[in-house]
Amino acid sequence: MRFGRTLAFSVLLSSFSPAASWSAAAVSGYRVVATFPHSTADYTEGFLYADGLFYEGTGMDGRSRVVAYSPQTGIQVRSHAISPDLFGEGIVDWGPLLYEWTWQTGIGFIYDRATFRLVRQFRYTGEGWGMTHDDREIITSDGSATLRFRDPQTFAETRRLLVTDGGKPVQQLNELEWVKGEIYANVWHTNRIARISPKTGVVLGWIDLSGILSVAMKPSDPEAVLNGIAYDSQHDRLFVTGKEWPLIFEVKVVPKAVR
Repeated sequence: MRFGRTLAFSVLLSSFSPAASWSAAAVSGYRVVATFPHSTADYTEGFLYADGLFYEGTGMDGRSRVVAYSPQTGIQVRSHAISPDLFGEGIVDWGPLLYEWTWQTGIGFIYDRATFRLVRQFRYTGEGWGMTHDDREIITSDGSATLRFRDPQTFAETRRLLVTDGGKPVQQLNELEWVKGEIYANVWHTNRIARISPKTGVVLGWIDLSGILSVAMKPSDPEAVLNGIAYDSQHDRLFVTGKEWPLIFEVKVVPKAVR
């Protein structure tokens, strides 16, 4: 998400004070380890690493697709566009499959990850934002402070998890990633990633990525914000990017004062 905010939504954002809300959990910084090319045409909604490739789900009506590409070159290996009247959102790998859902239409797709052949469609209620998974379930966000755990076979909700920091709900949870037994979540329109306990919903820590994209590289679109987390579990590599950003960054989480 998101494009075309309502007045009520703008009020919600203005009432959410990062300085006041992010005071309980410790804040870490980052060090850039490497950079990789990223298409500035892609409005990143879902992002993951598998099979030595980056997989991305992109948004915007008429531009939404799933794409797989080489990290080193950015060259596409395969791509699949969805209907132009659908706004693509998060993606998640599940075994040999790739799930993609949409923002407000309640329509999702399951593909064969190796070919992007459509296996089947599924339906759900509410908005679709981010997706990731643990060993048993798919975990989803909808822009609220609540994460939903879902049965991979039916996509039915099995339980909910309220995310809090210092006892306060953390709103605007967006793109998700499962990293070393924790849920990492972008918070929309911020430069921070929350590290969340999947058992309690408590924020265990924050990663502050302020300044990672230089002024010269920033897209002119104000909605082109940080929104993409991928993890290579085999080599313990963490990647981040954003909507229409020119680069993907491999980062190492470090104490806040160290760069």
